[in-house]
Amino acid sequence: MPPSTDYSNGVAYAGGHYVPISEAAIPITDWGFLRSDATYDVVTVWEGAYFRLDAHLERFMRSCKRWRLDPGLDATQITDVLSQCVRLSGLRAAYVEMVCTRGKPPWGSRDPRLAKNQFFAFAVPYVWLANARQRESGLHVMVSGVQRISPRSVDPTAKNYHWNDLTMGLFEALDAGADSVLLVDAAGNVIEGPGFNVFCVTGGAVVTPNEGMLEGVSRRTVIEMARSLGLEVQLRALPPDELRAADEVFLSTSGGGVLPVTMLDQRVIGHGKPGPVTCRLVETYWAWHADPAYSRPIDYSL
Repeated sequence: MPPSTDYSNGVAYAGGHYVPISEAAIPITDWGFLRSDATYDVVTVWEGAYFRLDAHLERFMRSCKRWRLDPGLDATQITDVLSQCVRLSGLRAAYVEMVCTRGKPPWGSRDPRLAKNQFFAFAVPYVWLANARQRESGLHVMVSGVQRISPRSVDPTAKNYHWNDLTMGLFEALDAGADSVLLVDAAGNVIEGPGFNVFCVTGGAVVTPNEGMLEGVSRRTVIEMARSLGLEVQLRALPPDELRAADEVFLSTSGGGVLPVTMLDQRVIGHGKPGPVTCRLVETYWAWHADPAYSRPIDYSL
């Protein structure tokens, strides 16, 4: 690798090589591209340390197993690749993704068992799902009429790129002036949004859907934080009307942690500003990043 190569915008691992993010590519015939036949996971780096890396690696390996994919590397080797991407980039706050695609079987074959799976990874500057103003004053979110893909068709607990339903819902919300969207299940209950889980505070309890969505690591973190703060947590169906009438609403995502929602379907939530429970969880989320139980420093000197 030439010493003059600029990795400051991000680094990718593709085809066994580390390259600037702008040069990363996959073959156009890879089923990961042609069929969204892939899985992935995202871990963040904050102040030079991974946050909950073990949880993300465990879910990635579980997702690979669910989709019958083999990244060809174990968790330790994947960590080494991710760390080298971060190290080369020099980023102290990063969004780090690991991906396993189906690859491609012999030309003309439709047999996925004949494909050689491929592993990719990249590190880019930290990605915020909400901008500074939205994090301060809250997001405006819309509940869409678009129904999330049935879990009987695609297992939502294994990460995947089947996002067309989420994308169509996002178009609907953005066209209506909202910042983002929540989709519903076949029963009409709120499920999740594009890249985030949803919570509300009602009657003093923290409520979040219990099925039909990705069980996010950030969602898991919020549940653990809430319980550590002595709050009641309810995992159950969440009808849209209950969400609209909630005292507080917030999202959980690797792209920013806990993000307040202060307007839902053109209705003001609570007093129109982030509520006390949301604020406590935001504070706790970032405090946990300094806890050795959840953080893993990266050695940038190698």
